[in-house]
Amino acid sequence: MIRKSLRQMNLFPALALLVVTLTGVAVCRSQSTGAQPASGQQDSPSAQKPAQSGNQEASEEESSSRRKAKPKNYTNWTFNVGGGASLTNGTTNVFARGGGGVGAAGVARNYSRYFGFRFDFQFDNLPLRNSALQLAQASGASSHVYSLMLGPVVNIPVTKNWGGYILGGPGYFHRSGKLDSSTAVPGSSCNAFFDWWGRCFNGSLPINGNFLSESQNHFGLYFGGGITRKVRPNIELYGEFRDLHGTHSGVSTDLRPITIGVRW
Repeated sequence: MIRKSLRQMNLFPALALLVVTLTGVAVCRSQSTGAQPASGQQDSPSAQKPAQSGNQEASEEESSSRRKAKPKNYTNWTFNVGGGASLTNGTTNVFARGGGGVGAAGVARNYSRYFGFRFDFQFDNLPLRNSALQLAQASGASSHVYSLMLGPVVNIPVTKNWGGYILGGPGYFHRSGKLDSSTAVPGSSCNAFFDWWGRCFNGSLPINGNFLSESQNHFGLYFGGGITRKVRPNIELYGEFRDLHGTHSGVSTDLRPITIGVRW
């Protein structure tokens, strides 16, 4: 009995050691298997973040490209040159006949497809009528007008190739001329021609005889419009009509130039 009891006492520590060892192994294996899903879950957000960031950057690039891709349907600056003939109007028509040559050039600063500001320089020849030469007692003469005009221009697209525009604003008109000679007597009473000519003072011609030439500065207004026909992507033909009116000290200059030209 004593020997049997000793054997049982010797087996108990060994069994206890075996149980402890197996328990530790099981705990270690369970911890290792449980840590793998946790590691996988921690890695998945970090893996998804770059993808989300990449998608966001792509969408921003697409939206910016769409904004940049919007075409600009006008040019900032437009230039024009042309020529034609001028019709006289008002008092000017009494002394100068229509049909005088016209030369014009201009530049426009456009702020949209429809609106801009345009500056023009124009030369108008004013051939005097025979009746005016008779009043001036002259055999021949020359007369012309230099004009500077600045104002808004409104463009009106109609089709792909056809369009129109209207314009107007203040103008400065310098009229000058010269009589070849005159048999008029200095100091004599002025007639209607010399009143328009601008060399009449207090109802009489200058005593010093300085009435053969004229030089007048008139301020006034202009308005008009035109039609355009596109012949190249950046080149248009245009036909334009204007009405010019300037006045100073009761003397006026009135013209209606018709111009055909090119703008680009």
